[in-house]
Amino acid sequence: MLVQQLTVGMMGVCAYVVSCENTKIAAVIDPGGDEDTILSYCRQNDLQVKYIINTHGHPDHVCGNGPIKEATGAQILMHAADVEYFAEPDLKRYFSSLGLPESPPVDVLIADGDKIAIGEEEFEVIHTPGHSPGGVCLYCAPHLFTGDTLFVGGVGRTDFPRCSMAELSKSIKTRLLTLPPETIVWPGHGYGGSKSTIEKEARSNPYF
Repeated sequence: MLVQQLTVGMMGVCAYVVSCENTKIAAVIDPGGDEDTILSYCRQNDLQVKYIINTHGHPDHVCGNGPIKEATGAQILMHAADVEYFAEPDLKRYFSSLGLPESPPVDVLIADGDKIAIGEEEFEVIHTPGHSPGGVCLYCAPHLFTGDTLFVGGVGRTDFPRCSMAELSKSIKTRLLTLPPETIVWPGHGYGGSKSTIEKEARSNPYF
């Protein structure tokens, strides 16, 4: 699997273009803005974008869904719990203050344990609630895309409505830190660094 990390948008989201080297089929993870930059990379590398995968539904991670879908015809994937959560009127009003575009309707609902084929590569969906009810991580050894669940030396916020630090901590400790120590952690924001490993986070992340 080829991984291209791009820091995009007003919130500094780490978006990813992941692709199968043999088939040139690709997915875009969390397009949080600067869609022209994402699409330019895909065109320059002759990639066919099949999926847009959101690790969660916060506006800074989904605001580029529409333009990417329009340009590529890719399907939008998100966990069902976040589709329901972010459709609630109170939540829509709460997050509208960011002024970011909403995502078009999700095409495919994903759940824990689902497999997503990207050409000859395959992601496993790992449900990691806490930062949001439907937060997920995407695992294709040795790569782990953690969204806002796990950062380098940090974890995602839990001060949003119906989020939970206890639930987030449980998700990380039982679902992520049990992965092989050499697993590469690709976070949703580069606050503490652009990437890490499970071994390093288990040893030095102050939240554990």
